[in-house]
Amino acid sequence: MRTIWVLGDQLNRRIGALADADPGTDRILLVESLGKLASKRWHRQRAHFVITAMRRFAIELTAAGFKVDYRHADSLRAGLLEHIAEFAPEVVTATEPASWDGLELLGGLDITIVRTNQFLCHYDELADWATGRKSFKLEDFYRWQRTRLGYLMDHDGEPVGGRWNFDDENREPPPKGDVNPWADPQISQLDDLDRQVLADLEHATEKCGGGLWGAEPDGTWATSRRGALSRLRHFVDKVLPQFGPHEDAMVQRSWHLAHSVLSPYMNIGLLLPGEVCDAVQEAYNAGTVPINSAEGFIRQVIGWREYVWGVYWLWMPDYRSSNVLGADRPVPPAFTGAAVTEMNCVSSCISALHDKAYNHHIQRLMVLGNLAMLHGVDPWDMTDWMWSHFIDGAEWVMLPNVIGMSQWADGGKMATKPYAAGGNYIDKMSDYCGNCRYDRKQRVGNDACPFTTLYWDFLDRHHDRFVKNARIARQVRASERLSDLPAVRERAVEVRRLLDAGQL
Repeated sequence: MRTIWVLGDQLNRRIGALADADPGTDRILLVESLGKLASKRWHRQRAHFVITAMRRFAIELTAAGFKVDYRHADSLRAGLLEHIAEFAPEVVTATEPASWDGLELLGGLDITIVRTNQFLCHYDELADWATGRKSFKLEDFYRWQRTRLGYLMDHDGEPVGGRWNFDDENREPPPKGDVNPWADPQISQLDDLDRQVLADLEHATEKCGGGLWGAEPDGTWATSRRGALSRLRHFVDKVLPQFGPHEDAMVQRSWHLAHSVLSPYMNIGLLLPGEVCDAVQEAYNAGTVPINSAEGFIRQVIGWREYVWGVYWLWMPDYRSSNVLGADRPVPPAFTGAAVTEMNCVSSCISALHDKAYNHHIQRLMVLGNLAMLHGVDPWDMTDWMWSHFIDGAEWVMLPNVIGMSQWADGGKMATKPYAAGGNYIDKMSDYCGNCRYDRKQRVGNDACPFTTLYWDFLDRHHDRFVKNARIARQVRASERLSDLPAVRERAVEVRRLLDAGQL
């Protein structure tokens, strides 16, 4: 009998080796790894989400007639070897994993590896597309994807609406007032399996010396394919029409706005990117979704998400150690829950992260990532923290997004300029600054916004590098003309000390 080993982010009958699985000839193996659980301080909802989804998938496979070996082991490798010792399968087959370490693990074992179809562009295809190019930009990749996949394309090969990109219509600041126009995500009732997983997690983390952080699950995150499909339908019908305009806005009154919050399901296989984009295309065709919302969302999926996946594989394993700015500080205590902060933007993001294991992309990039870069946080430490604390965390997601995009640790391979900003940007795109104790307009003094102080200090400290960068050179030249630059430098030293001490 053949064994098909299913990893915890491949929970779909249509993925890889499972696509042709037969209950009469195939046994399914899933392994819960204690070592994985002990490797990080996971957000409680993140750990619950993955493990509960794995257990539900095992139940579904059993109901479909498969023999399922669901194991608890010290490591993935140990679980496989224990399975082989017990069942002596004729062959073990697995779908290509999403991580570099996973591929190395499978490559060191006697396993038949099936090419993954969990993405619309395999990383080999991106590597072929990139070959011979002096540079390859996301926009170029996105247009290639649109053309070959056919999303939002006219019959003459041109993009619908005559434009490839409607991003300029999707950068509106938050709407005024206290009105919350965004439909709330669906909520599911927790059941006995949810409660059992939570109890098991608490026991396991005590046993292995790991730890959990964050609020307990409240039913926000579905842990079955049926639940994920329901959330996809809810997004397309109720949320997507409002997605575009305020895509980059940040508000205290809503943790989700009009974002899909579907990335966790795609990242562990409960949803596939093709079916998600198909649903959006159908809604656009039916006239229920405006072009800027449909295009903006599809760009995130077939553009950014697939690009991140491809370049992760293209640049690994050396990419992990990228650190061109020489950043070496720890993740601030205000991020980890070890301290509270009076920075309202950071406090709001961390509060939402604690409660939902989620922030949207601008909160991650322009609040948490921006502060980490300005402060000088070690890029791998920041990557590891985000990986373990966000519901959609995975190494392939976080490495390019954190090391390349938010920390600029790769020197511009991922982003042509560092995404550095002071308090003015946050004030423009959010409602955080109005009731913050710090003044976004001040660079020095005890009331100065830490973002504003560190922004100007960052440009000064890295002057020689960034003055040559056409996209940021004007701001660097402006920093040269600051009359209070010596005081900014002095205040920045104090700000970094206070951040490290958890006293801002």
